[in-house]
Amino acid sequence: MIPQKVTPVDNKSIAKPTMKVVNEEERLEALHSYQVLDTPAEPSLDALTRLAALICGTPISLVTLVDAERQWFKSNLGLEAVQQTPRNVAFCQHAMFTDKGVYEVKNATEDPLFRHNPLVTDEPSIRFYAGAPLLTPDGLPLGTLCTLHTEPHELTPHQREALTILAKEVSVHLELRRTQLLLEQEKLKLEGLLKMANDSAQALYMGSRNEIFVKHEQKLQRVRITDINYIEALGDYVNIYTNTERLTIYTTMKDMESKLPARTFVRVHRKYIVQLEKLSAIEGDVIVVDGLKGGVEIPIGLSYRAGLMSRLNLI
Repeated sequence: MIPQKVTPVDNKSIAKPTMKVVNEEERLEALHSYQVLDTPAEPSLDALTRLAALICGTPISLVTLVDAERQWFKSNLGLEAVQQTPRNVAFCQHAMFTDKGVYEVKNATEDPLFRHNPLVTDEPSIRFYAGAPLLTPDGLPLGTLCTLHTEPHELTPHQREALTILAKEVSVHLELRRTQLLLEQEKLKLEGLLKMANDSAQALYMGSRNEIFVKHEQKLQRVRITDINYIEALGDYVNIYTNTERLTIYTTMKDMESKLPARTFVRVHRKYIVQLEKLSAIEGDVIVVDGLKGGVEIPIGLSYRAGLMSRLNLI
């Protein structure tokens, strides 16, 4: 097993290769902007990882992303039982800052920087390491594409060039992935804004309408909203009651609700919609509404009572 907590190797007296100087806060901000940490494996990246191992002749190849305290493996060939290691023992924390194309350790047991590293002295007993940085378009390192071996090894110039090219392909993949995520997020935001705009427009339209047209006795008849007292469901039809007449039309209660302004009408029963201004009294489980011949008693549905009461200005 690879240790998850280790004592940092004392490297104070060890000469290190020349490294790029990078603002770590900016680097971590860039890494997190990719929204890739702790996401599932992706076949396209796994293919590049496998290709790197085949080209370099190693049994292990990884796409690593170096976070503040850990290195996490986005793609993993040869160390499948391990998802991450502490950053302070990671070869990649050095490789990603290299100012050369590939950072290479031919025999870790003979390298003063790594010979006491627990990844070398314990499992998986790393001997060879070669890593090429994964860079953002601004040149900030995210991690590496690396290949490893449990035996001393050395890459040829062509293998180093190939590893560098593959690392650039991994970087391009990560950049395209981030762009796609951003586009999807912007699309969701835009859809939300459009819905809000449409809902607002619909609300304004509904609020400003003061009449509806209904098909009654083979003609379209205009009905003023303020003239409607209540509406009654009748099978596939509804009856619209005004102060002077009853209109029977072919529609549904749901459709009527969508046509009437919600601020002045309320559903009080599965069969009844009433205009609040025409409600004159509530007596137990019924309401009294203005009708053609005086007050009309309409039952209050149990599931509609709370909604009705919330609309009334009670004292």
